[in-house]
Amino acid sequence: MSKGYDTGNLLWDLAITQANDKTNENTVSDDSAVFVIGGKGAGKTSIILRFLDRDEASKPTVALEYTFGRKAKGHNIAKDVGHIWELGGGTWLTKLMDVPLNPDTITHTALAIVVDLSKPSEIWYTMESLLAAAKSRIETIIAEMKPDYPNIREQLKKEAWKRVGEDHMDSTMMDPFLIPLIIIGGKYDIFQDFDSEKRKVICKTLRFVAHVHGASLQFFSIKQEQQVNKMRALISHHLFETSLSKTLQTEHNKPIQVAAGHDSLQQIGTPPLSDKDVGRINAKNPMQLWKHAYTAKFPQESSEDVTNPAMVEDPAKDPQYKEAAIDSLRSQKDEELERYRRMSERKAKSEKKYGGTFAS
Repeated sequence: MSKGYDTGNLLWDLAITQANDKTNENTVSDDSAVFVIGGKGAGKTSIILRFLDRDEASKPTVALEYTFGRKAKGHNIAKDVGHIWELGGGTWLTKLMDVPLNPDTITHTALAIVVDLSKPSEIWYTMESLLAAAKSRIETIIAEMKPDYPNIREQLKKEAWKRVGEDHMDSTMMDPFLIPLIIIGGKYDIFQDFDSEKRKVICKTLRFVAHVHGASLQFFSIKQEQQVNKMRALISHHLFETSLSKTLQTEHNKPIQVAAGHDSLQQIGTPPLSDKDVGRINAKNPMQLWKHAYTAKFPQESSEDVTNPAMVEDPAKDPQYKEAAIDSLRSQKDEELERYRRMSERKAKSEKKYGGTFAS
């Protein structure tokens, strides 16, 4: 952002702040936060770095990372603080949502889901999995808060409809997400070279999903400064309540930009299905119909990190996390484990060859 923003990377900063807050029972932090999740390599870290105006190469996010931005309040010394969380690992680390999404943060946190436009074969799976995980987490939070805040669900729902507009023409077809939701299509610079018909299907599908969830939809490319500026404005709106552009751009040959509640099912149109497909599809609701239409054209694939977490690169071997003392102890433990493994193998072979058991 502008020079009015400072950044920090240590989770300790947040922990210390929260600990200090808890020393005073009347102190409640209402600083806004944005929680960024999405497919592996979709561009989550790049979006955050560009928002914070940090000129550095992005590195893969291992698990859950935290940073923050500050925005000066005019000529005053005081600054607003905006918290930014990022979940790495694609869709298999969703249990870590418990940290940034909790009873203390639920009323002032926005969720941003980043999908990789260059990989249409992963878009629906990513959105569906992460939306389901986030909804489940929010339901758990509501259950935890209900004894002390019996109207918490109604409060969240009221705010959700306020973002969309209760009198929206599609209100009966919409189910607004209970916290502010942003869907970001990353790597637009690659997507723009796709076949026109493919782009059209992807754009219409993302617009539909965003619209029925009461979400904002924004396409993004780190290589296009205009898109960077629009993304900064969108995140700033959720962190610092700055004004948000109501510009509506829905043409599939241009980067999509739709604010929550500013699209319509009439403008989006019908799912890309043939008459023959419509007659034989057994869909219980419009979402299932769109899912069938999209996945028929782009069969979904799961990336390795989703199907097998063991395939994820070992962060302990990443040079950026080197710690001499820890690495030495880790090496020692690895050697002990290897000696134990070899001893166990020899013992098993002896038992198999001579029968019986041997005292260790």
